[in-house]
Amino acid sequence: MKKRVLVLAAALVLPAAHAVDLARTWFNPGFYSHHVERDKNLNNVNTGLGIEVPLSDVYSVTAGVFENSDRATSHYVGLYVMPFDIGPFKAGAVVGGFNGYPNANHGGWFPAIIPVVALEGRQLGLNVSFIPTVQDKLHGAISFQLKYRFKP
Repeated sequence: MKKRVLVLAAALVLPAAHAVDLARTWFNPGFYSHHVERDKNLNNVNTGLGIEVPLSDVYSVTAGVFENSDRATSHYVGLYVMPFDIGPFKAGAVVGGFNGYPNANHGGWFPAIIPVVALEGRQLGLNVSFIPTVQDKLHGAISFQLKYRFKP
């Protein structure tokens, strides 16, 4: 399974690597999650490091690592598909894979489709996502991800 995920990540990232424009690339320090289940002592501050590389105005590849709600290390790879936009706002979903959640696939990789609304300025942005509760495997939350672009 790990090999399949690595191949998927390479298939998403390598075609974009030759066209990476650092002036358009977003970097983030992880997430802040407001959990639906407030009584479970979940980790709300999901520190980490992530990257979001635009391929076009609609598509971006993303990858990163963070400390998840269960206080374990998670990795992710994905493709943002953001077909709706009004001014600085975009809406769509990220389609990809995650690992590191002990009750989801025994900590292994699993697929996910997560709705996202983004607010993007020239150098600062914010992704707001809704993660649904999935039985006892994933803890539902509204997730906030600040992102930053370096000027060339």
